[in-house]
Amino acid sequence: MSDSWRILDPSRRGGKTGLASVLAALIIVLTGNSVFAAPPSALTSINLQASAWTVIAQQKGIFKEEFDKIGVREVKLIAAGAAELLGAETAAVAGGAIAVAQRMIYPATVHRANGLDNVLIWVSEPSNHYRTPVLAKASNDALKSVADLDGKKLGSARASCYWAAPFEILDKAGLPLDTRNRKGRVRYETIDNPTVMISSLLSGATDATAAHLAANQFTGAWLSGQFKIIGSPPDDGVYVNHSGRVTYLANRGFVEKYPEVIKAFLIAHERTRSWATDHTNEAAEIIAKELREPVEAALFQITHLGQWDFMGGEPDAEKAVNSIKAFQTWYVEHGDDILGDRKLTDEQINAFVAKQFFSGGKYSIYQ
Repeated sequence: MSDSWRILDPSRRGGKTGLASVLAALIIVLTGNSVFAAPPSALTSINLQASAWTVIAQQKGIFKEEFDKIGVREVKLIAAGAAELLGAETAAVAGGAIAVAQRMIYPATVHRANGLDNVLIWVSEPSNHYRTPVLAKASNDALKSVADLDGKKLGSARASCYWAAPFEILDKAGLPLDTRNRKGRVRYETIDNPTVMISSLLSGATDATAAHLAANQFTGAWLSGQFKIIGSPPDDGVYVNHSGRVTYLANRGFVEKYPEVIKAFLIAHERTRSWATDHTNEAAEIIAKELREPVEAALFQITHLGQWDFMGGEPDAEKAVNSIKAFQTWYVEHGDDILGDRKLTDEQINAFVAKQFFSGGKYSIYQ
């Protein structure tokens, strides 16, 4: 098999030919019964995000081994690019450009509330206070903690952990962020481009931001000493235990049509996570080469306590459902303007978690 990354259209269907196809079509027309309709065609290629773990899965042959079993012969890894807007991967899933996207569970839920019919096929274990700290410019001596942000400006991406984490941190410090519906004690500036978030902070246009230090765009600035941490999510808080979980999501129609493909993806993720944990130096070299970054940065992205590509999964679907319900309730009660306006019902949340991929489900990797 060639390792070229050609893409075939996964929506192409095979068709029956000859008399059998005519008879089947006639039965459907006359009876309205689609039992005899042609089954969905097999998926022969797939688009996935290029990330720390997927480039390892590609180079170590894990994708080939798992996808070959179900007839998926070609995989293409789509590079995000440094200027990609946060959340663009979710839109790519909705539009069919990629099959599966990684998003934290808070923004994934916001996108669902905004109408995207995606489902969660995997949810991580709870987060930790290292994952999304509040950052200030290292040389800004006036900011030593979030208590010093009163009247100052924080810039970050709204539908992301970069809002969900500081929203809680500042709320518990008695300095709520601005929302569309209220003026807070800390001014909020929406910036969806991580590169602009960094330049804005370093230039003084904003006073603080919040980010994953293990994200490609932020690792270099952090390792070079340009940022300092002035606040972190509380260990007993809603972010660490609920809204800071990691997810993989896919379009509902794709999941229903190709559940075996989703299972193969999840098995590949679990195998890669295990391998990278045991071979961190080799894994870092692969990431550095494929994502064009320094080995030091790649190693940090594997080993830092705030990393997310190599987290363990949450096997219990009900715990995942209850986490969404818990953080939605908390954010609505504390002024979340998006979830406040478009709150998901319990029924919608239950349907949002694709239980067939969790413990006890037909396509579970947790058997």
